[in-house]
Amino acid sequence: MTVDQNISSRIDLMRIVLIFGIVLVHVPYDADASPFVEPNGTFDWIRVYLGESLFRIGVPCLSAISGYLLFQRGYARFDYRKTLMSKSRSVLLPFLLWNLSLLALVLVIEQVGMGIGYFPDLLNAGAGDWPDHAFGLSNYPVNLPLYFLRDLIVCILLSPILAFLVRRAPAMTLGVLFALAVFPTLDVGLVLKKSILFSFTFGIFLALYRVDLKKLDRYAWPMTAALVATSALLAHGLYMTGPDFPPLLNVLRNVLSILGATAFWMLSSLLIRTRLGQRLSRTGSLSFWTFCGHYPLLVVFWMIWNRYAGAELYPIFYIGAVLLTYSLLILSNGLVLRWMPRVYAVLTGNRRRTNAAGAVTHGAKLVGNQPSPAMQEQR
Repeated sequence: MTVDQNISSRIDLMRIVLIFGIVLVHVPYDADASPFVEPNGTFDWIRVYLGESLFRIGVPCLSAISGYLLFQRGYARFDYRKTLMSKSRSVLLPFLLWNLSLLALVLVIEQVGMGIGYFPDLLNAGAGDWPDHAFGLSNYPVNLPLYFLRDLIVCILLSPILAFLVRRAPAMTLGVLFALAVFPTLDVGLVLKKSILFSFTFGIFLALYRVDLKKLDRYAWPMTAALVATSALLAHGLYMTGPDFPPLLNVLRNVLSILGATAFWMLSSLLIRTRLGQRLSRTGSLSFWTFCGHYPLLVVFWMIWNRYAGAELYPIFYIGAVLLTYSLLILSNGLVLRWMPRVYAVLTGNRRRTNAAGAVTHGAKLVGNQPSPAMQEQR
């Protein structure tokens, strides 16, 4: 089975949109600027809607894409050894470089009294803390969003077992993993975020059973409306009860983060028809660059903001930090690609990258019209 151009473009579109949304999830705040103390009314509700409800679908959706692409050619053509070699370059190496670089930087700035309270306290970290800070062994790494890459590595290592279980007992396998992902008290002990394991396995299911990914596209409008409405209802409940959400709301949020990915996939069928959607689908490895680089920028902006301003102006920080982070990541992505293409290739796991016109490039060399990045994911 191959991925046709429409599916591939939609996958690339979803990646950049969802990762831009994940940036909103990670905008920092403290107790005084919490959206749950209600100092900014509607603005705080919007923060909860975007960061605590709607874009929580980002990680499960990206996980499902990864599982799907891993087995898009079928079970018989899956080469575990080749996959491990490929993913060590495209996932493991970037994870180590981005996370360990930030770890070294944090260690340096904390030596001069900066960053304390914003990043983990590395100066007083015990021996048992360093494997987590450096590698996310049992807790979040210092570059917090990279837990996704850490969990993705675990899923890739388990992929032959997951594929075997999906082939033999798909309903039971997915049912058990869904329950583990939804109920907070259940713990699988392998991944830091349990929804990743379920969604990755669900992606394998879609690939192995050759599910028609366009079959539900005709329901795109009503499903999009349902996603917007249910996210709003959930956000209202979270806004009224946070920051310590009732157990039922936690379960519902977990359910929406997983099921909402289906609605967002249908939405992509509408977005890809627009000029903006087409342009976004050709942004290539900008999505990966944004994912790996956004968190340190947001925290640094928060450190600077707290030095000169207070919580009463937080809406200005929120909007400004998000826009500045997007701008710097887009600018740095282009500059590093142009001036240091070999470094860029390593930092992005040698993912496909495109120029402004949408032509695919390898380093600084233009190679013309090629399949979109998603079609090259399993190579």
